[in-house]
Amino acid sequence: MPYPEFIAAFPSIDVPFPEDVVQTAVVKSDSGLVAFFTFLKDLTLPAHSHGAQWGTVVEGEIEFTIGGETKTYRAGDSYAIPAGVEHGALIKAGTRVIDVFEEPDRYPLKG
Repeated sequence: MPYPEFIAAFPSIDVPFPEDVVQTAVVKSDSGLVAFFTFLKDLTLPAHSHGAQWGTVVEGEIEFTIGGETKTYRAGDSYAIPAGVEHGALIKAGTRVIDVFEEPDRYPLKG
């Protein structure tokens, strides 16, 4: 099930992937960024690190490698990535996640 229209109407962010691969909608505050991601195609997310991140899988499947440990996350599973810990993922088409970033400027808003 897609996100409701009012969530889809939130601003998008500028991520380093084309819109035919991932769609975004975000809520931003001075304290953090909440991102609603919809992955339309399989995506390999290269290993990287940044501030703390928490997320939950709404639908689909992610094979996450966090700090050298690989685990598969499915609908209803949550993950926490401490600040500075390297992580990367294989994300299957049709996956939807909600990610919360401690950095309000983790990704710039589009427009």
